[in-house]
Amino acid sequence: MIVFGGRTGRPAAERRAACCVEPGAQSFSVETPQLTIHRKLSTLFILDKQFGITMDRLQAMRLFTCIVDSGSFTRAAQQLGMQRASATQIMKQLEAHLGARLLVRTTRHVSPTLDGAAYYQRCVDILNGIDEAEASFSHAAQHPQGVLKVDLSGSFARLVVIPALPGFFARYPQVTLDISVGDRRVDLARKSVDCVVRIGELSDSSLVARRVGLLEQVTCASPGYLEAHGKPRNPANLERHREIAYLSASDGRRIPLEFTVNGSVETRELPAVVSVNNGDAYVAACEAGLGIIQVPRYHVVPQLEAGVLVEILPRYRPPSLPVSILYPHRGHLSPKLRVFIEWVAELVVQSPQHSRTSGTAAGKRRTSRASIAGSSARS
Repeated sequence: MIVFGGRTGRPAAERRAACCVEPGAQSFSVETPQLTIHRKLSTLFILDKQFGITMDRLQAMRLFTCIVDSGSFTRAAQQLGMQRASATQIMKQLEAHLGARLLVRTTRHVSPTLDGAAYYQRCVDILNGIDEAEASFSHAAQHPQGVLKVDLSGSFARLVVIPALPGFFARYPQVTLDISVGDRRVDLARKSVDCVVRIGELSDSSLVARRVGLLEQVTCASPGYLEAHGKPRNPANLERHREIAYLSASDGRRIPLEFTVNGSVETRELPAVVSVNNGDAYVAACEAGLGIIQVPRYHVVPQLEAGVLVEILPRYRPPSLPVSILYPHRGHLSPKLRVFIEWVAELVVQSPQHSRTSGTAAGKRRTSRASIAGSSARS
């Protein structure tokens, strides 16, 4: 149990956080279908009548958010340097104080209840506000530090971000990146992720999305295929050609080829002798001369430079793909997240594959091509 003036092993950052809120400085309310919580932060430490001891509210909030992020009492206790029994006791006090059940425990995972999810968001807002206030006066504001958890689209991570990381770490040596790779919707609270980088048009999301650039797409074929079928001069010349069909990894539907013609997007579905839902297989099938493909340029730069693949119809390129970074709406960004977002934006804009087009045509296209630049999904 961590109490004011008691255990001294609490991390220094948490001791500072526990001292920077003035009594009566802030009030908040959380409303859910089952519960309306209205508490006033009149003190950081509350005498709990049931347990007869003093509870450190900020420490309880930090523990609660850590449990939700990690999905485990044990991992949360380890991260905060306390015993698991102490963590369990603190959570009992917090739930008793609020008069609501915040967590659902199973044999393998701990997850928030509906009330717990609402309380989690408010706790994150409060704690991030405290951290931001301290960071603005601390060494961390000028020297970002700590672990940043990032979820990236697969081929973008492999071919664009990871090769450039030495430059990031040279600039920010005290930041550590924990990178996961995927393209599915990410529950940032459940997965304990600070931000998500996605390629393509985004579906509606409760997350804040910042578009940082556009990536050029190309239409390609192998020299052997073009020798056998001829090189088309415009999309209308594709009647005798075939494509390698790409099937969306999310719903299995076939994604047609797209061409920008006079400022608008036209789609084509050509005969196909093979269908794939994997980006590496998609490119390999093209190298084997099985048909035409469309991919982000960064995915086939080595093949284009070596002459293994040839770009066709460059005047009618597919719409460029937007690169977006998504993160929770938490008011202020931590220094480490802010510099990472700025670095990714700089990386995209300075990339040879960055598109200088406005993206107007991309916004009008009828098909979603987000999976094309994903983890081995026409990427």
